[in-house]
Amino acid sequence: MDARVRRWGPVAEAVSRLLAPHAEVVLHDAGTDRVLRIWHPLTPRAPGEASLLGDLDGHDDGDVHGPYEKLLADGRRLSSVSAVLRDDTGAPEVVLCVNLDRTPLEQAAAVLSGFGAPVTERPGALFEQDWADRIERMVGAFVRERGRPVGKLSRDERRELLTDLDEAGLLAVRRSAPVVARALGVSRSTLYSLLADLPSRRSSA
Repeated sequence: MDARVRRWGPVAEAVSRLLAPHAEVVLHDAGTDRVLRIWHPLTPRAPGEASLLGDLDGHDDGDVHGPYEKLLADGRRLSSVSAVLRDDTGAPEVVLCVNLDRTPLEQAAAVLSGFGAPVTERPGALFEQDWADRIERMVGAFVRERGRPVGKLSRDERRELLTDLDEAGLLAVRRSAPVVARALGVSRSTLYSLLADLPSRRSSA
């Protein structure tokens, strides 16, 4: 094995294992611009082939370059980072390149952005007769307006909420009592006691 592969190979393999199976790690000969070894190849390249890196040592931005974008022939986009690794004299010895396939990240981003799509307006015709849903929504809106959970509402606030439900015609719906009691977090007996205090109920009594 090439001495440079023995020296830097464990680093390349560690990175490859961490990012597997989505990254290719390549060790290049800095002197001959040839590939020394590839871990998890994403392309048909093989050791001994030309690296075609150019003069990375001649740049002014240090020994680490990137991340920069690369495009494969099959359309996949890569995010790549290259690092010039030097010997004990400070001369460039090898170039370590990590090429990360962005396809899984782009697919995940597309799925997440789909969940964040704008919410359309509720279809009124579909929910017009859903009185249980209307009760839940009215109670939820009342609670949000007051800024505290339904269990913390005072008796007067519960009566006010029941008045709103009554004016909306929801208390007149058959079998609405258990739904309203559940939404308010009270027993049915407590609900009937609250209903008896409503002005509309007292005037009709």
